[in-house]
Amino acid sequence: MTVSPLLRDTALVFGRYARQTLRSKFQIFFGVLMPLLYLLFFGPLLTGMPLGSRGSSWQVLVPGLLLQLALFGASFTGFGVIIENSWGVVERLRVTPVSRLALLLGRVLRDCALFVFQAALLVLTALAMGLRAPLAGILIGFAFVALLALALASLSCALAMKVPTPQGFGPLVNAIAMPSMLLSGLMLPMTLAPAWLNVLSHFTPLRYLVDAVRSAYLGAYATPAMLYGALVAAGFAGAAVTVGTRVFRTAGA
Repeated sequence: MTVSPLLRDTALVFGRYARQTLRSKFQIFFGVLMPLLYLLFFGPLLTGMPLGSRGSSWQVLVPGLLLQLALFGASFTGFGVIIENSWGVVERLRVTPVSRLALLLGRVLRDCALFVFQAALLVLTALAMGLRAPLAGILIGFAFVALLALALASLSCALAMKVPTPQGFGPLVNAIAMPSMLLSGLMLPMTLAPAWLNVLSHFTPLRYLVDAVRSAYLGAYATPAMLYGALVAAGFAGAAVTVGTRVFRTAGA
């Protein structure tokens, strides 16, 4: 059976970065530390909080922490591109016959796999602390983590090609990631916020993903929140990969 050049090239690039990750146990486990701290020290504060039909405190908090993991982890993957760019690795890869889409996909799919693994560790810890959610909902949550990681890692890599210094890259990413976290309702549903803040949050794409995963953790799959979340996640990922591929093709040309 013939394997398409794109799949072959993507697998080669993915294998290269996956081997790098497997050699760094620190990278594998450190990324999940911040969400785990929120789970351990912030989660118990929500116990008994009147959330109405939104489910238990764990069904509210854990979906937000999963997407927080992807938000901050994937947004900063561009630092790796900056380092490789300074060493000339990116330029050497770009002069090979490997497609630009494969160069991007192989890298960001490694990130997706890493963040889904870290998300699984987070969910296992949450289950031990009292989370109760249907298996299908948990798996849907992992799918949203993967899509968000795919989108943000692609944009992060593209940004790193345009802002090739850590001094410029880090503050710019923070300036985007922090408002996204605060306006998306990662910690608590935005329906608990003042009306003006709830309205403003609807302009943040991440809000729709958070609502969708929370709906899945309640076992409610055929809901408007799930539909909007899936459409936003798929559209965001497709647009981000397109932008990232174009930047990899044209940057420095």
